[in-house]
Amino acid sequence: MRLLNRRQFGGLVLAGAATLLAGCTDAASSSAGSAGSAASTTIAAPSGDTIRIGVRADIVGFGYLNEHTGKYYGMEIDLANDLAQRLGYKNVEFVTVLPENRKELLLEGEIDAIIGCYSIADTRLENFDFSPAYYDDSVIAVVQNSSLISSIDDLKGCTFGTMGGSNAAPLLSIKLYEIGFSNGESRTLGADNSDVLFDTWHLLQYPSYEELSDALEIGEVDAMVLDGAIAQTYMSDERQVLPDFVVDEVSYGVATQKGSELSPRVAEAVQEMLDDGTIAAYIDKWD
Repeated sequence: MRLLNRRQFGGLVLAGAATLLAGCTDAASSSAGSAGSAASTTIAAPSGDTIRIGVRADIVGFGYLNEHTGKYYGMEIDLANDLAQRLGYKNVEFVTVLPENRKELLLEGEIDAIIGCYSIADTRLENFDFSPAYYDDSVIAVVQNSSLISSIDDLKGCTFGTMGGSNAAPLLSIKLYEIGFSNGESRTLGADNSDVLFDTWHLLQYPSYEELSDALEIGEVDAMVLDGAIAQTYMSDERQVLPDFVVDEVSYGVATQKGSELSPRVAEAVQEMLDDGTIAAYIDKWD
């Protein structure tokens, strides 16, 4: 039997509940990262008039791409445009990022920053700098009304779905262990952790939120677990947020390459936008 650890859910499997609890410090944190923290070399800020920002294209209200016009819309798009202007860039090149590729795109310098519902977490602070948090959210569970599921206890023996590459699966694993719902040990582990059987629950991971939502609709999963901001895109009169159950609290920040010249400038600009009410206005606009 093997125990999934939040820290490296995609490949690291550790044994023993003590080890699992030790990994709890790697949960998403609402505190801002150390922008411009020490590094062996300093990465230069992007030169020229254009900054490349990784954004989401599938989250209504945050980052959504109209494929007919080729334009992005949402609170994070407004934030990105404003941020670029404050940093002195004339143009913003938006690059669609997904949970499975955003880390590599930023590490390899294909983009200069991520503004895409990217939560501040200890594991990510090892690789990136983060601005002060600009949006606070919760990881929640969504169920179909027809399922008659009204509490977390009703989901014992059931299947939870998450988006592959997101933090939802490891956070859920820890939460269910902490509340005594599960002993935290996996009985069978599928390829890429996409199909994992625990003692009291089953986990399935999907390559997109649309597929995850479809899986909930057809009953392939009994609950989908995701950020509340993202869940809004897939809510309907036939669904509800599971009452009295929050997997974890998360906060979104602007991620930049660790130790880059851009990091402290981004952190300062975002703080200014928080202080002068700009970000609050964008949130109200898209709420």
